[in-house]
Amino acid sequence: MKNFTFRINENNYGVKIVSHENNIIDLEVNGTTYSVKMKEEVKSLKTPTLVRKPSSTAIEPLKVNPNAGKSKIVAPIPGVVLSINVNLGDVIKVGDPLLVLEAMKMENSITSEKSGKVTAINVKVGQQVLQSEVMIELE
Repeated sequence: MKNFTFRINENNYGVKIVSHENNIIDLEVNGTTYSVKMKEEVKSLKTPTLVRKPSSTAIEPLKVNPNAGKSKIVAPIPGVVLSINVNLGDVIKVGDPLLVLEAMKMENSITSEKSGKVTAINVKVGQQVLQSEVMIELE
């Protein structure tokens, strides 16, 4: 089964475990066979199961107030900006793609929920953003 080398009082011992049933182990030490009874039964290891605690609050989609004069497009989750689909001064409509944000190896297209004019772009392609960081401002 398994081979081990032990060093005890400057002496080396080659130990080979031949068999293991319940709490009795047959082993060979430097060619001599021994049967050893363990005090307690060796417990088999189990693979741990990872349990993820459910989120206490659900993530709500970003809603922009269509009646507000200025709107800010913020990052819904942390990620990296892959592309920016608008330029400063562009007039956009509801549903127009603004940028693509990569988060957890997935591409998330951020679209406009309000018509307006792009007044500021606060991010660059390749930039990492944190959740709720302002990326684009609309008027």
